[in-house]
Amino acid sequence: MSAKNKVNLPKLKIDLQYASTAIESTLSKIASPALIKKWVKNAIPLGGLMTLRFVNATEGKRLNLAFRQKDYATNVLTFPYELSKNELVADIIFCLPVLQKEAKEQDKLLKAHLAHLVVHGCLHAQGYDHEAAKDAKKMETLEIQTLQKMGFANPYQ
Repeated sequence: MSAKNKVNLPKLKIDLQYASTAIESTLSKIASPALIKKWVKNAIPLGGLMTLRFVNATEGKRLNLAFRQKDYATNVLTFPYELSKNELVADIIFCLPVLQKEAKEQDKLLKAHLAHLVVHGCLHAQGYDHEAAKDAKKMETLEIQTLQKMGFANPYQ
């Protein structure tokens, strides 16, 4: 690709939001905002706007109930709004207490688990899902490849 064509690609704007200063403080000890944005850029080759919001269990549960009719907090919720060949617009919600609990239960570093779920949410924003076995395999393969490029182990082993 020529330098001229690369300049014309749409930029990806990444907005990080925190439900509280406590969540922001906890998250900053795991991964810096710059590192989280780098993970997003590794998972999304498009331009557009990605908003990542880190919430507590109360907000996570409220959103999961409102949008998925499930009365519990889940690790990640992805809300894709717009997707084209070159751009996307989406929100991804991460419930930090659930991520912390899962990392501990799965004996994983919280940083690695967070990176995995950032990539996972970004793939959902691009239209990937894991409802059918064939689709799940494709999505998992992309997750593994992206995470390996970023220096993380296969999260499914």
